[in-house]
Amino acid sequence: MNKKTLVIGASLNPSRYSNFVIQKLVSQNIETVAIGLKEGEVAGVPIHADIYPFEGVHTVTLYLNAKNQKEYYDYIVSLKPKRVIFNPGTENPELYRILKENHIPFESACSLVLLSTNQY
Repeated sequence: MNKKTLVIGASLNPSRYSNFVIQKLVSQNIETVAIGLKEGEVAGVPIHADIYPFEGVHTVTLYLNAKNQKEYYDYIVSLKPKRVIFNPGTENPELYRILKENHIPFESACSLVLLSTNQY
């Protein structure tokens, strides 16, 4: 099953975890889309600087702190993902509540660890 993944908080900086995760997703043949502050490309994946109407997103993986997630609340819910992953440093009880209300599963985990241990 393809777990099309949206990386929110994607970075062009090769030393950032969001950049690593895009590379790891692509290397495991997982369809990947991304939104970040700056447009560009990582491992062949275009990074969009604005909210983009992606379809068929299975997983949203967050690389933004709680304060910077606010503008994405309605967008994430509108995607109706099968899960949202809160990577270390992105924990957000307010968004947890919104996801619960909309019956969207979520977990606090490290996407890189999940990918490296075949638990993704």
